[in-house]
Amino acid sequence: MLRRRQLVGSLALCMACAVQAQNASAPMTIVVPYAAGGPLDKSARILAEGAQAQLGPIQVQNKPGAGGNLGADTVAKAPKSGNLLVMGAVATHAVNPWLYKNFPYNPVKDFTPIVLVARTPNVLVMSAERAKALDISTTTDLVKYMKAHPDQLKYGSGGNGSIGHIAGEMFKSLTNTRMPHAPFQGAGPALKALQDGGVDIVFDNLASSLPLIQGGKLKALGVTSLGSDDALPHVPSINSEVPGFNVSTWFGLFAPATLPAADAQKYATAFSKAMHSPAGKAQFQKMGLTPEELTLGGFGSFVRSELGKYEFLIKAAKIHID
Repeated sequence: MLRRRQLVGSLALCMACAVQAQNASAPMTIVVPYAAGGPLDKSARILAEGAQAQLGPIQVQNKPGAGGNLGADTVAKAPKSGNLLVMGAVATHAVNPWLYKNFPYNPVKDFTPIVLVARTPNVLVMSAERAKALDISTTTDLVKYMKAHPDQLKYGSGGNGSIGHIAGEMFKSLTNTRMPHAPFQGAGPALKALQDGGVDIVFDNLASSLPLIQGGKLKALGVTSLGSDDALPHVPSINSEVPGFNVSTWFGLFAPATLPAADAQKYATAFSKAMHSPAGKAQFQKMGLTPEELTLGGFGSFVRSELGKYEFLIKAAKIHID
């Protein structure tokens, strides 16, 4: 009888440990692998607020570094009891694996995709004053100017290997033009340099540039997706003037690969509901974003496709991080 009680007690203890391993007593934390204030950070806070009724308190922690790799790796290697998610992006899960020699995690095997939050094109922008002075109103105008004045315009980006860098190199390759690159420590400083005259053009995230475009400070020449965007319906795609150009930013929530399937489904349902609620959609719309529909396996298939796409682009452009 005593042994039986001991066995039952041991089983109960093991079950309690298992529950604790899957449902940490600490609040859920969404790690944003970039500095506060950007589109990923704002989106994470919208989702944290919207999903807390279903999932309990949710914190947002900014952990920038190594192009987003630091924060993503923290979640990839988190213990089961860590209760961590990461707001991963095209950089952390499709671009960076091909840029860094000693990449710290596997973007597919080390994560459970939860929900794709948003896809947004970048936008090719100049300062409105500079564009007017050079008589540049379209992407075609820009290409003509670059061909007539090689190396005279400089483009800025959020750093070597950033989407803005990849877009710039792809643009030069497809237009057979020359233009030096000025990397900055983040997209914010690159955008500031554009406004201050330190660089001439930037391929910036639409959500970041939209207020400046709407305020007349920046001139939008084209969006980097295959078609125009609802936030800028009168701005054509670069692809319509430079065939083959297609580079977009996306981001979404990932959990560690150890997350049980039932929990992954619960998280996907809660965050999708938060994204598509009237309050959630209104907040995303202010940033020029439309919430996406892909979750779990569908999101995972999308990530694998993007990983292959950027392997080709990065190797073709010979971009690397030293």
